[in-house]
Amino acid sequence: MAQTLKSLRALADPTRLRILALLDRAELSVHELQQITTLVQSRISTHLALLQDAGLVQSRRDGKRAFYRIAMSEDPHRVENIQLARRAAAELPEHDTDAANLRRVLAQRENQAQLLFNQIAGRFDRSYGPGRSWQAFGQLLLRLLPPLTVADLGSGEGLLSELLALRCRSVIAVDNSEKIIAFGAAKARKAGLTNLEFRLGDLESPPIDPASVDVVVLSQALHHAQNPERAIRSAHLILKPGGSLLALDLLRHSFEQARQLYGDRWLGFTEIELTRWLEDAGFQNVEASVVAREEQPPHFQTVLAMGRKQG
Repeated sequence: MAQTLKSLRALADPTRLRILALLDRAELSVHELQQITTLVQSRISTHLALLQDAGLVQSRRDGKRAFYRIAMSEDPHRVENIQLARRAAAELPEHDTDAANLRRVLAQRENQAQLLFNQIAGRFDRSYGPGRSWQAFGQLLLRLLPPLTVADLGSGEGLLSELLALRCRSVIAVDNSEKIIAFGAAKARKAGLTNLEFRLGDLESPPIDPASVDVVVLSQALHHAQNPERAIRSAHLILKPGGSLLALDLLRHSFEQARQLYGDRWLGFTEIELTRWLEDAGFQNVEASVVAREEQPPHFQTVLAMGRKQG
C-alpha cells in the first residue's frame, strides 16, 4: 500500500509529470532535463529523487554524470501509472515546448558524437599506414551489411549501387535519364553484377512494387527532385514494414551557382525540414544531422536523415 501511495503522490505534481514524459522518450541527464524544462537543477534533482523513491524512475552512472530513465517493470500497476502520466503530461501547457526542446537536446547530443567522429576521422591521414585507406574501410563496413534488398533512388550511373551490390541480395537503381541507365546497366553487366538492376523512372514515383524493399537510399538526389516531400512519401510506400530510409543531401546553403553548374533545383535542406518530411510521411525513429563539411569554398555540408517504417 505504501508503494501505491508513493506513486500517486509522485503523479500528483505537474513538473514530475513533465519529467516522466521526457524520460519515457529518452534517457536524460539532469543537465539535459534542465536545458529542456528551464527549471533549476536543484528542483529537478528533488523531483527525480521522489520519482526514484516511488519506483517510477531508475538511474545509471556514466563517469561523473547520472542518466535517468523510466524504471523497467512488469508490474501491471506500475505500467498503468506510467501510461497515466503520459496521458496527463500531454494535457500540460508545456508539453509541446518540452517536446521541441527534447528534439533539440538530442540533436546536440548527436552533434557532439559527430564532432568526436570528425576528430577521429581528421587523424586518419596524419600518418601513413600501409594498406590503410577509406576505400579499404568502406569495403570492410560493406561486409557488415546483412543480405538486403535496396532501392537506390536517383542513382545516377550507379556508383553507390555497384558498391551495395557487392554485398546486398539485390539492388534496384532508379534514374530518370535513359542514357545514364543504359551506361550503368552496361557497367553492371561488365562487372558481372547480376543482382543489380537499373530501371528508368522518377524518384518521386519509382517503378518499384509497394512494400518490396528493405532499404531506400536517396544519395544527393532530393535536391534534384521537383517535389522532395513526394519522393520521401514514395520511399515509405515501397519499403517493407520495418524497413529504413537513408537520405544524404546538402545542408541548406546560398551558393546560387549550383543551379547552373549542377542542375540543382533546391539549395539543400535544413535538418528540421528533413525531419518534418520524414515524420509526416509516417517514418519513426527519425534522425537528421550534419555528417560532413567540405574544406574548400563554398563549404558544402552534408546532412544524413534516417527513419524507419513501422513494423
